Amino acid sequence: MKPGGDKRRVMFVVPPLTGHVNPTVAVAAALQTRGHEVAWVAHPGAVGPLLPAGARLFGLDDAVPEALQEEMVARARATRGLGAFRFLWEDFLLPLARAMVPGVEEAVQSWQPDVLVVDQQALAGAIVARRRGQLWASFATTSAGVSDPLAGLPQVKRWLDQQLAALLVEHGLAPVPEPDRSPHALIVFSTEELTGPLPGRNLHLVGPALRPSRGGGDVPFHRLDPQRPRILVSLGTVNAERGARFFQAASRAIQELGAQGIFTARPELLGPTPPDFIVQPWVPMLELLPQVSLLIGHGGHNSSCEALACGRPLLLAPIRDDQPVVAEQIVRAGAGLRVRFGRVEAPEIAACLRRLLDEPSFSASAAFIASRFRAAGGAEAAAGILEELQAASS
Repeated sequence: MKPGGDKRRVMFVVPPLTGHVNPTVAVAAALQTRGHEVAWVAHPGAVGPLLPAGARLFGLDDAVPEALQEEMVARARATRGLGAFRFLWEDFLLPLARAMVPGVEEAVQSWQPDVLVVDQQALAGAIVARRRGQLWASFATTSAGVSDPLAGLPQVKRWLDQQLAALLVEHGLAPVPEPDRSPHALIVFSTEELTGPLPGRNLHLVGPALRPSRGGGDVPFHRLDPQRPRILVSLGTVNAERGARFFQAASRAIQELGAQGIFTARPELLGPTPPDFIVQPWVPMLELLPQVSLLIGHGGHNSSCEALACGRPLLLAPIRDDQPVVAEQIVRAGAGLRVRFGRVEAPEIAACLRRLLDEPSFSASAAFIASRFRAAGGAEAAAGILEELQAASS
């Protein structure tokens, strides 16, 4: 225990990816309310704007993620399936880990945290924690992080295991299974209603850690029509630019239903829309979702959980990475339907929307999941687990 009583230092190691940073901000706020100090090790250009004012940030070299992210965005728009999976690891996450290790090591040595909190895709944090014998916890910011999507692809799984083993050996460590998972605590921002039963010790399901919107866009709430269904359509930041065909099909489907569409997209991606449609590049999702009937999305974990936390069913068109896994979990839980992003046409979207609006089971399942999210505790529960972990190590 450090001088000054029970006050502890918690350091978050995150990749330059918005969906992986936001939960740490919510958990950090809960820890600070409890009297603890928090800091981040991350790339200032990508992560700094996502952190609260005055946050303690140990900055890494921005040149590395900028170059990698430019390539990632370009490939994200052109690559899908196993090619996209291999690219994510071979050309983004593994090079990012190698580049981050020295800066993470220096930050940990400088600040001497009591516990490291390492995102599963920030492998450098896991390497540094293992090398130093540091107490650490893993954050699974997507429920896909605790599934086994490669169970039916043994050759791909073998390839990834070999890549991770080589990374550990390169940094003076013996290979271990699942090196991205802490043996001390794995905190998953989901619940069993989505993940199903999960084996393993020291695994905690806390539900999503939601943070308020940061501003940057307004919703003209006075334009929302309370007499008709209101359907929000969002494909996330990376995928929106390749979504013109899908946006246009969704627009035609919503018009066919006589509903009101709210799109997070540049207007030119949709072309002409009815005057009552709302089309803008960004909206504060958590403020808007309680005002809509359902979400049409891509299966991103953050936006999907935000919709479910508001008790809203979803129509999902997954594109890449963890999105098919998240979409399948939601469909299996009865809170949504799934279509094929690259092939779906307006009539199929309209038929799915009718089911989601007319069959009460979808809204009932979403409302039940929302209640389970609240019971799981979210950011407060995660903060409590970190406190218990630190106390047990004292």
